[in-house]
Amino acid sequence: MDRRSFLKNTAIGGSAVAASALAAPAIAQGGRTLTMVTSVPDGFAVFDDAAVKFVDLVNSMSDGQITIEKRAAGQLVGAFEVFDAVSSGQADVYHSADYYFGGQHPGYYYFTAVPFGATGGEMISWYQHGGGKELHDELGEIFNLKSFMCGNTGHQPGGWFNKEINSAADLQGLRFRMPGIGGLALGRTGASVQNIPGGEIYQALSSGAIDGAEWIGPFADERLGFQEVCEFYYTGGFHEPGSVLTCAFNRDVWNELTPAQQAICETAAAATHHWSLSQSNYNNGAALQRLQQQGTKIMQFPDDVWDAFGRASKEALDEFMGDELFARIRASQEEAAAATYAWTSISDNVFQQQRARFNAL
Repeated sequence: MDRRSFLKNTAIGGSAVAASALAAPAIAQGGRTLTMVTSVPDGFAVFDDAAVKFVDLVNSMSDGQITIEKRAAGQLVGAFEVFDAVSSGQADVYHSADYYFGGQHPGYYYFTAVPFGATGGEMISWYQHGGGKELHDELGEIFNLKSFMCGNTGHQPGGWFNKEINSAADLQGLRFRMPGIGGLALGRTGASVQNIPGGEIYQALSSGAIDGAEWIGPFADERLGFQEVCEFYYTGGFHEPGSVLTCAFNRDVWNELTPAQQAICETAAAATHHWSLSQSNYNNGAALQRLQQQGTKIMQFPDDVWDAFGRASKEALDEFMGDELFARIRASQEEAAAATYAWTSISDNVFQQQRARFNAL
């Protein structure tokens, strides 16, 4: 895809309002101020926490050379408009989940999560050692972006429902919020899928506009209050086994940074990614206990529902195999995840099972 053609056709490029609202990078007193737009409101657990962590690390590590000013969803551009804003140069960097931008290129789905895909640990292994980082960069070149993993939610549950799911038939007509290829797959089961920004999910649930939704996990979901409007929480999910968050710089802005400044930003992104994954893993267990104490019913999908998810996911993934870059990204991640699992399945997994037995003695 030709970048000039993309920028000419992108909606943000023709928006006088957005252009006037977003300032060009400011350079003052030897330092540089960059505007970062995000896809969630301020204060959202895990998602916004990662954005804040990244900003704080860059600002402190650069010792005044770089100051990143964060703008939450809706302050300058909408939650799903951050990609176009940064690609076209109207903002300097975004923090988001790249699967929101699968419509720009389906390869982006793999840089957040895909159904039955890589776990959080497997994603790190692929990205750092299996070619994932290089493929992310190749994809970003098309859209004038320089991207890095910058957060990970860990495994995301199946979601919140206002009724029990006892069979695959219960998915028919279900109005459910789920983005990414997971949402495309769920739609193939007969559900009516909606991609609603995180900041609007609670209202959609409480008003009855949707019957259920997935978000991040017990720690983040509890903070948004989903337990107040839904009774059933399915903790095993098929759609996002290790969801990555991304920081993406406008490539022209990135190239203007010094090598030292670039190293600071890349290191801050990597540190944020590890910090974020550990945040979710540490807090989810205690949060789940609190949700149960408030009356939330913890559920698991029956096997025929899992089978329906599996069939639909294969169809949804295969739909994009005509795109050469998507096919290479898919093959690369699947090969890396298989290689990692070949060891963890007979080491970590066995140990965790035996540790549970030990603790029960």
